[in-house]
Amino acid sequence: MIRVENLTKFFGKIRAVDHLAFEVKEGEILGLLGPNGAGKTTTMRILTGFLTPTEGVVEIAGRNVLRELQRVRRQIGYLPEDVPLYRDMTVLAFLKFVAALKGVRRSQRARAIEVVVERCKIAEVLKRLVGKLSKGYRQRVGLAQALIGSPKVLILDEPTSGLDPKQINEIRELIRSLRGKQTVLLSTHILPEASAVSDRVLIMNEGKVVAQGTSEELGAQLRTAQEILVTVRGDMKIVKPALHRIRGVLSVEKIQSLSGEIDVYKVFCDKDNDVRGEVARVLVDSGFDLLELRSNVMSLEDIFLRLVTKEDPAESEAVPEGTPQPS
Repeated sequence: MIRVENLTKFFGKIRAVDHLAFEVKEGEILGLLGPNGAGKTTTMRILTGFLTPTEGVVEIAGRNVLRELQRVRRQIGYLPEDVPLYRDMTVLAFLKFVAALKGVRRSQRARAIEVVVERCKIAEVLKRLVGKLSKGYRQRVGLAQALIGSPKVLILDEPTSGLDPKQINEIRELIRSLRGKQTVLLSTHILPEASAVSDRVLIMNEGKVVAQGTSEELGAQLRTAQEILVTVRGDMKIVKPALHRIRGVLSVEKIQSLSGEIDVYKVFCDKDNDVRGEVARVLVDSGFDLLELRSNVMSLEDIFLRLVTKEDPAESEAVPEGTPQPS
């Protein structure tokens, strides 16, 4: 549904996007991650036609964005990071306006608006001026306008920005409900959000793709050793040597001391050799109380920090001062 090949974008001498390539399948939710200045927003603006790439090919639903922009835009619902809303319109008037702009048939507009109002939980503010809404409600109105007309592709740049925890959960549930029905490209800096809603993640840094796949796939690629967390009651001077004698154990590190001679150990093992059963047997046979044993799986945050070694302190994409920005 989305195909990006050799995508590059310069702002003057600054290369914001560097030979980017990825695909998003129909009905898939892809989380786009990266530190500030990684090129996420620039990439999304190119996908939606607001910026022209320096080079490369971008296709949405089989159509070239540069050559068939108007047709492509009919397939896209877009929520930019800074939601462009008409503050002097009521929410209902704004949604009617958007429906007309998107070419929704007049006979179908009322139902189309009713659907997004229910999905985004904005019924109680329909008659209020957009300019009088809280940031959270403005964000939800922005999401509603992106959903109007049931576009094939949704491009969402920080969709939960400014929402409270309850609203964030509601929006995540909404995004999850789109799986298999609409293709979603989701940019976020909230790593648990990417894990919660995305089928796959694509991590960018300095304009390049540094990794893509599921959290499990990325963890497997980056893991140099299997890690097992073991909670044991017993003398550390005896426990550690017992663990070290197990074939495949590379090292043992005590990471926490609890009350009653209970300690937590991290056991590093050969990643291709599952020694959990042997660890349990040795500890029990040695007379220790084995209270817990579990694999220590790399979280998305661990993966992200491993791949992105430095973070641009700027609060926005790296664009030279004076460069025109799309409104």
